Amino acid sequence: ARPCSGAGRQAAAGGDGALLRHLCRKLRASGPVTVAEYMREALTNPAQGYYTRRGGIGESGDFITSPEISQVFGELIGIWYISEWMAMGKPNTFQLVELGPGRGTLTEDILRVFNQLSSVLSKCDVSVHLVEVSPKLGEIQARMLTGRKVQPSPKDESAYMKGISKTGIPIFWYRDIQDVPSGYSFYLAHEFFDALPIHKFQRTEKGWREVLVDIDPEAPDQLRFVLSPSSTPATENFIQPEETRDHVEVCPEAGVIIQRLACRIEKDGGAALVADYGHDGTKTDTFRGFRNHKLHDVLSAPGTADLTADVDFSYLRKMTQERTTTLGPIKQREFLKNMGIDLRLQVLLQNSRDTATCEQLLHSYDMLMNPENMGDCFNFFALLPHHRLVHPDKKDKPESKSPLPPVAGFNELLLK
Repeated sequence: ARPCSGAGRQAAAGGDGALLRHLCRKLRASGPVTVAEYMREALTNPAQGYYTRRGGIGESGDFITSPEISQVFGELIGIWYISEWMAMGKPNTFQLVELGPGRGTLTEDILRVFNQLSSVLSKCDVSVHLVEVSPKLGEIQARMLTGRKVQPSPKDESAYMKGISKTGIPIFWYRDIQDVPSGYSFYLAHEFFDALPIHKFQRTEKGWREVLVDIDPEAPDQLRFVLSPSSTPATENFIQPEETRDHVEVCPEAGVIIQRLACRIEKDGGAALVADYGHDGTKTDTFRGFRNHKLHDVLSAPGTADLTADVDFSYLRKMTQERTTTLGPIKQREFLKNMGIDLRLQVLLQNSRDTATCEQLLHSYDMLMNPENMGDCFNFFALLPHHRLVHPDKKDKPESKSPLPPVAGFNELLLK
């Protein structure tokens, strides 16, 4: 294996180095590992992984997310789900399934909207299902959402923990999406897919080669990127013949999960909303780390920083295999504008009694909407049943059905 760009990384001062030592032993024993394997170890290693041990969300952590900036974000997401539930005929059961719920802030904001619109949902059996691998984050979510009213589930149940929300809605925790019960469900993945392990590939004169992680022979306590000497199973399976880029990142795990979501929506109904950093099959090298709200070398002090890569929405769309309709990706500022964020901001400003609150509201709005901040970085993408956008009998009787309601967020809604 020969060096690739980015060789020779230093371990961060102050890191305990336990995961780095573990990785170095592994690399000496078995040789270079894929970037996907490195990410998996750095983020979810049971003892030293970033999410299992730290999970630094919020101002005091390593990165901040939209729900942490403003409650308006979560409120509008809650309205999106109710809007789609109504457009699909108000089914009498409604599972809200969130993948990677962080600290539970987004779920809490959504449940507040559900409570405020309880008269609308009065005849609907609502439950919340959280897919979370981090025990530490699971505890934080339980505190926030239930005020500690949780209990471990019996070993023969698929959920590992369950409780009741402050507003009386049952909540269940799972380690894998396959453990979530089937049924009419709305899925939410906010900044979830960007943390899944990626494979990286580089085009060379000899063909495609996979980017791997290895020990730097000149510095035994440091890691570097190298290129595989020949093609790997991943290069054979994940690179498309029509690919024009010279550097490609592929996340097979994201493909598997989106397939599962598409199969569930096709079979049981519902919808999925994905919000994340991303592109539509155009970007190349997006692998990066965050620590203390600053960019961090991805190979330095593994386990102490968040690692992320932009989501390839064109890949997600392809992996649905047309089991569902897909909408987007569209920019966050466009989605939130369509959802009525400007009107909501005006109401909050009118109800605010002090200057500091108004300034905070305007600052939060700017963070969410400004293209220089999060407005253009984040995208929204949705999976919907085909019948949501096309009447089943439209071909036979084009004039027989009333017009389908527009999909909130992806179309501008006329708000009263």
